[in-house]
Amino acid sequence: MAPLNLDAARDVLRNSLENSRDIQVALQENCTNVHTTQRRLDLLMESFQDVACKCKVYNIGKSMVDRALGPAASVLRIFLVIQDLQASLLCCPDDGLSEYLATVQKLDDAVRLLKDNSELVLLWLQDALYKFLNGELAPGSEDSWYVIILKNAIKTLKQMERIEESFLGLLENEFRRVIVESKFASSSPSFLSHVDDDQANQGVASTSLIIPSPSFLVYHVNKMQAILERFEGHNDCLHRCASIYIETRSSNVRAALQQVLDVDVHYLQLSLSEFDSVQSIECYIDQWGRDLKFMVKNLLEDEYRLCREVFHDDLGMECFADIVVQSGFYDFIEFGSAITRAKNEAIKLLKLLDIFAVLSNLRLDFNRLFSSKSCQGVQTKTRELIRRVIDGAVAIFQDLPVQVESQSVVIPPLDGRVPRLVRFVSDFCNILLEDEYRTTLLEILQIHCCWSRLKFDEGILSSQIQRVIRGLEFNLKTWSEAYEDDLLSYFFRMNNCWYFCENIRITKLGNLMGDEWLMAYKEDMEHYLSIYLKECWEKLPTYLSEDGLVLFPGGRAFDQHLARKRLEEFNNAFEETYTKQICWVLSDKFLRIRTRHLIMQAIIPYYNNFVQKFMPPCEDDEEEDSPGKKKKNKYVKYSSTSLQDMINFLFQPTRDSRQQHKKHNKRC
Repeated sequence: MAPLNLDAARDVLRNSLENSRDIQVALQENCTNVHTTQRRLDLLMESFQDVACKCKVYNIGKSMVDRALGPAASVLRIFLVIQDLQASLLCCPDDGLSEYLATVQKLDDAVRLLKDNSELVLLWLQDALYKFLNGELAPGSEDSWYVIILKNAIKTLKQMERIEESFLGLLENEFRRVIVESKFASSSPSFLSHVDDDQANQGVASTSLIIPSPSFLVYHVNKMQAILERFEGHNDCLHRCASIYIETRSSNVRAALQQVLDVDVHYLQLSLSEFDSVQSIECYIDQWGRDLKFMVKNLLEDEYRLCREVFHDDLGMECFADIVVQSGFYDFIEFGSAITRAKNEAIKLLKLLDIFAVLSNLRLDFNRLFSSKSCQGVQTKTRELIRRVIDGAVAIFQDLPVQVESQSVVIPPLDGRVPRLVRFVSDFCNILLEDEYRTTLLEILQIHCCWSRLKFDEGILSSQIQRVIRGLEFNLKTWSEAYEDDLLSYFFRMNNCWYFCENIRITKLGNLMGDEWLMAYKEDMEHYLSIYLKECWEKLPTYLSEDGLVLFPGGRAFDQHLARKRLEEFNNAFEETYTKQICWVLSDKFLRIRTRHLIMQAIIPYYNNFVQKFMPPCEDDEEEDSPGKKKKNKYVKYSSTSLQDMINFLFQPTRDSRQQHKKHNKRC
């Protein structure tokens, strides 16, 4: 740690030397005016001596001399002290900060004393001038030599008063230089303590930082405090320095927000028309939460501390309030408000819950940072945003069942698949039941009930979700009845019943709806699957009936023409059914496998038995290289294997099954 302390001390000394040199340059620029004033004072001293002699000639009393020339001599002595102090500052620029500030204090006291005495001298000299001009002290005219001497004396003393103004301007320039210098710093490990774990994982810690390290700020804070102390009683100077401070630190916060996070916050300027649907800017909302958290907990936290250290009074909180506004904090608030104005949809509810969670986590920071009267505007903005978020979330939540039922007029899926709404609503309800969202939503509902003076019931979330599911069930019934094809209606109901009993079973929603509800859907699924197979695939083997094919009882002869006709009828019926259902979709893999298996069981055994009995293969006598080889009967269009392959192409969730079906037909 010793080398680090030495380095820090070296940096402080180097900065002190640089600051002293800068002040030396400024003082040298002012030195010319001081020398000019000194020459005028020498002339004034000679004039005063001559005036003293002439007083005897014109019978000016001793009291008048004491009243006018006595204070003037005191002013000259004070001015000589100021000269010495200025020379000390110019000749010893390498002194430490404490010695430098002590000299500045003495110079400030001397200038203030000079101002007080100069005002007194001016009063006496102006009184003397008035009496000279009015002939009360001696005869003369406005152009007389004595009047000119008095006018020159008054003019010189007024120029001496400007020394204080020059000194204050020098300190004001130094304050500007210090605050501008304090905004620059290299990457500092000490600032990494302000970055939370989430930001560190996102790579924030590896960015070049703008915020100075604490050891770097101590020197500048002390110097700014010393300068502001010199401005006590000079409100104009104080407010000019405050304006400089606000402008510089606000710019620093904006730059730090972009540099440290390495992001472009252009999304804060998006208008509502650009994202009527919250879903289109979902990623920006997540980024908004991270950026706002970083801005408040790191950037504004540091600015709050610095304002209190530098100004020590209400002026510090006024500066902090202006920094909050000018640094772009209101842009974050307006972005959140714009989300509340977007059209109401389910995804918006989740995003409002995210926004509320961010604001709730920052509540203590808001209360502490924005508790002063100067930050009343910021308090109003944040409270208004919180109210809009709560009102918007409650409105969407209460309207969910109606929104779901309103979708019943939508045309059901032409391929019998599980509708997107069913998946979305079930997933959405599961998200609301997750611990994080559940806690946030219950907190919002409780706050809203408190505002409305209503009794809060913790079961409100569960009962509302159950109403949403009942609305979804109403939609499924309406859609299933909308199919003109009964087979597709059975297929659609089977599909959705399976989704409820299997995909929702092990979820939060399944636990809420209960085992009895899930078991009812499982029974419905088996019922519709059975009807679908019976009314569709199980009818195909009737085309392969053996009735009337055997010509003689107990004999082996059969009616080949009738057998070929029945096989052809089977092929036509199978192809018609297959062509129609190749576009139907079973989204769940296990249901798809099971349904195919049941179809094969309903067809393949009967088909194999019929072909083996009534479509015997023919002897192949034409190919010499394969003697005794039998070729299939020319009336058998499909083998059992090809039928199984075709059935395995059914109910695919993609349209690739059509292309595979075409390729398979070519091979056949």
